[in-house]
Amino acid sequence: MSANPQWDISRALGVAKLFHLVCGVRDACVTPFLTLYLRQLGLAAPWVGILMGTKHLIAAFWGPFCAFLAKSYQKRRVLLMGSLLGSVGASMVMVLVPPLHEVLGYRSCNASDGATPTAPRPGAAGTVTVTSAPQPQPASSHAAGSPSPSGESRTGTVDPAGFRKAPVGNVHESAGGPPGYARTTSPALHPVTAGVKATPGEGAFNAGRTVLPLLAGGPANLSAAQGSARGLDLSLEGLRWTFLLSLVSLVFWELLTAPLEQVADDSLYEYLDFVDATDHYRSLWIWRPLGMSAGVCGVTALVGQLECVLMTNGPRGVLHFYGYSLVSTLALLVSISFPVPICRRREPSYKTVKALSLVGGAPRLIVLALTVFLVGAATSAVQNFLFWHMEDHGSGELVMGFSVALGSLGEILLHPFKATLLRKLSRVGTVGLGLGCLAAQLLYYSFLWSWWSVLPAQILNAVSSGALWWAVKASVEDLATPGTARPLGAMFQGHISGGGSSLGSVVGGFVVMSFSLAVLYQACCVVLLLWLALFLSIQPRLPQEQTINYSKLLVMEASDTSDSEQGTERDWLVNAMREEDSE
Repeated sequence: MSANPQWDISRALGVAKLFHLVCGVRDACVTPFLTLYLRQLGLAAPWVGILMGTKHLIAAFWGPFCAFLAKSYQKRRVLLMGSLLGSVGASMVMVLVPPLHEVLGYRSCNASDGATPTAPRPGAAGTVTVTSAPQPQPASSHAAGSPSPSGESRTGTVDPAGFRKAPVGNVHESAGGPPGYARTTSPALHPVTAGVKATPGEGAFNAGRTVLPLLAGGPANLSAAQGSARGLDLSLEGLRWTFLLSLVSLVFWELLTAPLEQVADDSLYEYLDFVDATDHYRSLWIWRPLGMSAGVCGVTALVGQLECVLMTNGPRGVLHFYGYSLVSTLALLVSISFPVPICRRREPSYKTVKALSLVGGAPRLIVLALTVFLVGAATSAVQNFLFWHMEDHGSGELVMGFSVALGSLGEILLHPFKATLLRKLSRVGTVGLGLGCLAAQLLYYSFLWSWWSVLPAQILNAVSSGALWWAVKASVEDLATPGTARPLGAMFQGHISGGGSSLGSVVGGFVVMSFSLAVLYQACCVVLLLWLALFLSIQPRLPQEQTINYSKLLVMEASDTSDSEQGTERDWLVNAMREEDSE
């Protein structure tokens, strides 16, 4: 094996820190707001769930496969630069997807006008007002201005097709919203239904399945000659095209971006491993959440300032994609100097298969895998629909971005206490604490009452995300055989967690459509609490795997123990094995 001509560790670490920081800002531009943008396109919760489930599934399996190919053919730098360059174009393809509503993204840019027109939200309960009428009246009598019966809405007019038309400029102040926040209803056609009372679940279902597609796909000046049936056909066709174009664009985008993170991590780890400097690798994780925290606040503030300057129509989320493309270009420039090992270390290529067989033969790893799968499914419910819930309570994107930053900063601030937490609570106790905090967060989210109420719960992210994954990684390292720790950790964080996120996204979308977001969060809370009780009850009954932590032995070898000392009490191997037995 030939060595690289020059190993500049300090320069490599500096470039890696900058790369992770820029990539964190890049992810913050779009990733947290992607489902919000899909909602602005007019897609209801089930379609958004399917799209996000497909995205998670591609990331879970396509990324590791591309990383393996890049390593085998020594094309890591090509893949890094190609992924960043391709993501610039792929993100612009998402901008070209036509929304269902022509005026969906319109926002008033007149400073004197405090109202903010928004379009009806797909799948939201109460979007369609269906009331009972004791004595149905002909449509013509209402159109002529006769008083409407008791129990029927008195605002708006009824067109010849039998749809009620809401008046323009009807402003409804949002209770509990931020100062200056107001909402107006755009001209919309609402069906006049007599003698029917809709429950919240039925209202959401009907809105997502019939009425909102009609509002989205049908022409604005629907005449009586066309009829409601033809308008529904046109709307379903528009919904189908919007969904299919969004699916193709999202798949193309994810195929290009999925391999980036794993290829970069593998390249940096092997580069540092050649010179025995992998201890620096563990300290680099902090730069990505720092970039995410700064980027998510910066991009929302920038979008709020530039939306009226750069656009007058269309979904406001397109500005996030423009920012994503600009930051991706900056990351492309940094990737030119990213540390990639030139020489190739001969290693067995079946480590992933060996890691998979190790999971199947270890009961503790099986229980841990099921835990990670459920955590991924529950986390997807938060990532996909929490911003929907906040928007329904009057929250703006700046508050949403601050909530994401608050969770990332909490994890960073808790990290200095990582060793103490794992030692005091043990790995099993830390996993249980993380599950309990995640369940408490979900229960809290289901009872949001205002636009700011989500912020206190975000502090729990330090435990429900940070501490939980620290315990999972520590358990995986202890239970892994030599040479399988990194492949096994990548499998837990990629395949298993990604598979849970994919399934959770699809199921969560249909739960939101049939019931509500609050029901989804409460159901996830109940499932996590049941699994927490089962997890803690079966842990003492699982067999104890006796393994030797070789990394701990190497650290102790560099201690002050003298080679001349013959006593077994000072022997580093005996001490390490005793410490392993005591855990």
